[in-house]
Amino acid sequence: MVLKYGAVLTTAADATVGDSESSALLAGEAAPSVRQKEGHASMLSSVSNLSNTIIGSGMLTFPLAMASSGIIPGILTCVFSGCIAAFGLYLLSLSARYAPHRSSSFFAVAQLTFPQAAIFFDAAIAIKCFGVSISYLIIIKSLIPNVVASLYHDLTSPNTNPPAWALSGRNWITIIMFILVPLAFFRRLDSLRYASYVVLFSVVYLLTIVITCYFNPLEGTAPAGDVHLIHFTPNFISTFPVQVFAFTCAQNLFPIFNELKTNSRQRMNIVIGTSIGSAIMVYEAIALFGYLTFGSKVGANIIAMYPSTSLFIAIGQLAIVVLIMFSYPLQVQPCRNCLDKIFHVGAPIKVSDSNNDDEIVDEDHAVADMSPLKHTLLTAAITGFGFLVAYFVDNLEMVLSFVGAIGSTTISFILPGLLFWKISRDDPSVSRALNRAALALAGYGCCVFVFCLGYNIYRIFNPLGISSH
Repeated sequence: MVLKYGAVLTTAADATVGDSESSALLAGEAAPSVRQKEGHASMLSSVSNLSNTIIGSGMLTFPLAMASSGIIPGILTCVFSGCIAAFGLYLLSLSARYAPHRSSSFFAVAQLTFPQAAIFFDAAIAIKCFGVSISYLIIIKSLIPNVVASLYHDLTSPNTNPPAWALSGRNWITIIMFILVPLAFFRRLDSLRYASYVVLFSVVYLLTIVITCYFNPLEGTAPAGDVHLIHFTPNFISTFPVQVFAFTCAQNLFPIFNELKTNSRQRMNIVIGTSIGSAIMVYEAIALFGYLTFGSKVGANIIAMYPSTSLFIAIGQLAIVVLIMFSYPLQVQPCRNCLDKIFHVGAPIKVSDSNNDDEIVDEDHAVADMSPLKHTLLTAAITGFGFLVAYFVDNLEMVLSFVGAIGSTTISFILPGLLFWKISRDDPSVSRALNRAALALAGYGCCVFVFCLGYNIYRIFNPLGISSH
């Protein structure tokens, strides 16, 4: 039995039982066996990679987000945003079980729900991940010269300046790419687990800075402003989306589902809950202690508020660079996978004949089944073009804000809700309440989409209005 591209199997059970029986009865031939891959990633690896995808430089803005609403609303909106994101991930993990065995993806699930739109879903995700990867490179290019200057002054004489080449962001981004490109070529997220461990260490260090500097303020720290339990300001309009998008990680949920060893519902729930829960605690701690330290005078980057004359803070600035740097491959991987689906349209699923036994190999959605040549070309294109854009462009804030507003809301809320609602609508084992909740999540995503899109348009025509920070 030969399966054509797009004719995906409903479940792994259907693949091994249903199709085998029907093929044997209708064709009178031996039932084909499906070669099923098994995952090898541990729980720790999966949690680390998903947490690394979630926690980024946006956490440094959370004290300002709390200052724009007060302590109580700031805590509640962070928890609310995290819970909504966790629900979206939960729906995706349930939807993944309808896809072929360990070959789930947005494309695979969309083929079962909205097949005509599947390619557009992947295109939106690819554009979003590519845009975020470029933003990471631009941030690295802008941060490293300052980090070098701070470390140079702290480790040498204050009156000496670092060499001119060391203050060039373009030089540093070129050097950094020699580290990032090999990481970007890894096929599986599990291969990036050690990079994620380094990132999580950086997060712990940044958290240590914020808490330590609250209890023991550094010399030269600016005096704190007013602190309020409840106090909404116009900046809340711009900081609330920061909290919403700070939990975006849906683009890597399916690879983690495919790679996790024994990916039962319970184990997936643990991965999702631990990752989102850890992110909430980190965000809340940074927001609370950062806000209590500087009050209403807090800025958009909490680490930049501390005196850079301290080596303790300079290393913290370096930790931000490390955090962003090792988050880069986690954007390249889903971008490459989505482009693979786009360029794979129309290709049949390969069928091999081994020892006279037909073997169906579903290669449409599995990461490891991408040919070496295609994997190399796509990775080289993503990293190469991204590097060129980041090298010559210093600010893509407005473009990337639109990409984030469209892409993040789509993959975090709209698609998880719509896909699960459609795929489980006729499944008697799924409660109607959960099905309706999935549709409500898609509706929430549409509201966030319209709000963020409208706000970005407003910023274009009123650049001196409400602060984007």
